[in-house]
Amino acid sequence: MSAAAAGDSVGLTQTQTVRLFTSGQPLRLEGGDALGPVDVAYETYGTLNADASNAVYLCHALTGDAHAAGWHAGDRRPGWWDNLIGPGRPLDTNRFFVICSNLLGGCQGTTGPGSVSPLTNAPYGMDFPLLDMADFVAVHRALLAHLGVTRLLVALGGSLGGMQVLQWALTHPEDMAHATIVAASSRLTAQNIAFSAVARRAITDDPDFHDGEYAALGTNPDTGLSIARMMAHITYLSEEAFTEKFGRSSQFEESRRGFGVDFAVESYLDHQGQVFLERFDALSYLYLSRVMDYFDPFSRPDALAALAASPVRTMVLSFDSDWRFSTAHSLRIVRRLENARVPVTFRELKSPYGHDSFLLENPVYHATLRAWFDRALEVGP
Repeated sequence: MSAAAAGDSVGLTQTQTVRLFTSGQPLRLEGGDALGPVDVAYETYGTLNADASNAVYLCHALTGDAHAAGWHAGDRRPGWWDNLIGPGRPLDTNRFFVICSNLLGGCQGTTGPGSVSPLTNAPYGMDFPLLDMADFVAVHRALLAHLGVTRLLVALGGSLGGMQVLQWALTHPEDMAHATIVAASSRLTAQNIAFSAVARRAITDDPDFHDGEYAALGTNPDTGLSIARMMAHITYLSEEAFTEKFGRSSQFEESRRGFGVDFAVESYLDHQGQVFLERFDALSYLYLSRVMDYFDPFSRPDALAALAASPVRTMVLSFDSDWRFSTAHSLRIVRRLENARVPVTFRELKSPYGHDSFLLENPVYHATLRAWFDRALEVGP
């Protein structure tokens, strides 16, 4: 049993939902559209202290949700970052008040393209507006206001979550004392955009996609969505991780030569694709992955002006086997922050598990985060 599993969990959790924007008072999106109503699903762990100075906001990755810790009361599934969060764990809920929400455009309780449009009383589908990283941050800030938090002790995220933290620190540095950016990027490479393009094409070319109107027609682009997940999952692991886990092992006692599932790794990817269908929506995959493609905050001449004027202590972490968002991506962020004289700490951590390392229990990784959180609590907001 792992150290995290042996420690104390936050126990059973219940996702809550709040309406933060209405049709009369909509969310003004970065692209100019107005969106309302906007409901947000979120969970909290720990207790907000008297002066609201111990709040930590978790920003989730592409296919994450609000359920970051404990065991969900509905289906008893563990939180996606449960090994990090709980009494005695690096993000100790005896000391920190932890918030995690399903981001805008998602499909786990927050308004997204699968939600019902007040104009048509049918799912938005492809009529849902394109989103920007700044729109995610706007909704996070609205949730903070609802919870009575005016300043975060720490904003923390990995992958797409780290991008949200970067955007948040650049545009509203007054909202946080510390930013923690893990396995993220400030600008996707052509290769990264290409991976997402193929995944989206698998979805949109599925005969059951129907130009995004599949929900109204009672269908779902299962084949395309599962293929998108299978391909993405390949990029989340390193070659070393695949070799260690599967090698060239056959799925069966004797090889069944042909074009079906024969190797163990094929069965694993097929399983990943199938279980993904149970929890994620194809349109959310399209919309959220496209936000990542367009994200390029340092392209603005004044990108660092607000952060330079109100510096946020920042830690940037990468993993040596992550080839999806390699250390070069993290160093680009570090150099930009250093040039603006923002106090920044950088660590490249060893892990054989590729991009997924940010979700896994790694003693050095957890010790690094624990020390960072402890220091943040000492310094205060």
